[in-house]
Amino acid sequence: QVQPVESGGGLVQTGGSLRLSCEASVRTFSTYTMAWFRQAPGKEREFVAGIIWSGGNTFYADSVKGRFTISKDNAKNTVYLQMNSLKFEDTAVYFCAANNNTRVATNPGRYAYWGQGTQVTVSS
Repeated sequence: QVQPVESGGGLVQTGGSLRLSCEASVRTFSTYTMAWFRQAPGKEREFVAGIIWSGGNTFYADSVKGRFTISKDNAKNTVYLQMNSLKFEDTAVYFCAANNNTRVATNPGRYAYWGQGTQVTVSS
């Protein structure tokens, strides 16, 4: 059973930075894809960034390219989302998701395992 656990959310001013962490206990991470999604009030859950554990290929939504970076720490079974130059519209609950395949899907329905989410609030 995979249970991602997010941490690192909070309140930050426009232009500031935050780093989210997601730890997931899996037996063999090599066949997994990890991703970050976010959901703002009244909006659908949207893809933010993803990483293929084996090889480390990364993918980003256009809205965060150049500002957010997804990375991993093999020893800690942890995925990070470094968020810089935060904007008011980045405000959302951020979720970590995992799936046992090697494709980064942007459709949240493709992910079998989800964390509880962590709130990120960017004040203007």
